Amino acid sequence: MNTTTTLVIMAAGIGARYGAGVKQLAKVGPKGQIIMDYAVHDAIEAGFNQIVFIIRKDIKEEFSEVIGRRIEEVCHQHNVSVAYAFQKIDDLPGKHKKPEGRTKPWGTGKAVLSCHSLVEGPFAVINADDYYGKEAFVKVHDFLTNLPEDARDTYCMAGFVLENTLSEHGQVTRGLCQVDEEKNLLDIHETHDIGFNEDHVPCTPDRVLDPLSHVSMNMWGFTGEFMDYLETGFNDFLTGVLRRGKGDPMKEEFLIPVFVQKLLKENRINVKVLETGDSWFGVTYQEDRDSVEAAFADLTKDGIYTEELFDDLS
Repeated sequence: MNTTTTLVIMAAGIGARYGAGVKQLAKVGPKGQIIMDYAVHDAIEAGFNQIVFIIRKDIKEEFSEVIGRRIEEVCHQHNVSVAYAFQKIDDLPGKHKKPEGRTKPWGTGKAVLSCHSLVEGPFAVINADDYYGKEAFVKVHDFLTNLPEDARDTYCMAGFVLENTLSEHGQVTRGLCQVDEEKNLLDIHETHDIGFNEDHVPCTPDRVLDPLSHVSMNMWGFTGEFMDYLETGFNDFLTGVLRRGKGDPMKEEFLIPVFVQKLLKENRINVKVLETGDSWFGVTYQEDRDSVEAAFADLTKDGIYTEELFDDLS
């Protein structure tokens, strides 16, 4: 019996730091490919057989024009299904109501919940504007498909090296991780304002960081029951923010790394860190685009990808 393994691509981000245009749709490949093209390519190559895009309705037309219809055709040729989920800010459980005036989405945890009805088995989650490399997709897919049938509460995360994930053009947020000798995730801390200092060493405004630290780039591997955790967790989050005044109701977000950290501290789940030697890169700032285009040109020149990209898939 074939297992459906799904890649969930979070493509609903506002992209405010990128400036004009939708950063997830920036053309960076030699033939005008966008970063999501490479994610879909690597996912198909690794064995994923369903792609779910999480988008906003207001970018649906542009998304379909730039990637949707084209990717649907490619996926059809390789027996991979495609589905769409819409991130809605006012789609809240129970009696919760969106605060008047809130325009900010509820975070990555809520985004993934929007595709609950489309995901039945194991699934991976990634950001639309990040390049993760081929190795990470293979490792996450293999981990998910080799779990024992009765395995529960066991998940994975692709682990990247901090110094390989930063932008030369501004500060970023990363999930700094503590990992034990058996590659179990012990702690993950969302750390803001990470950049390079004058010696090109990763740092925040108040401390220097280990450049070889493990970091999360929001590439996770979950089994189906994690959706149930998310449902309960999001409802509890809303109760805390909207009814008990825990945080700013206009700004608080339900984030996957923060929620995973909560479950880890409660000893309810186990997360394996799958180390990858590939370099991450992405278009966080408009100025990143030139370096990302150069990186994809090099990967094509070195034969990692073909110029037409999907020609090498059997």
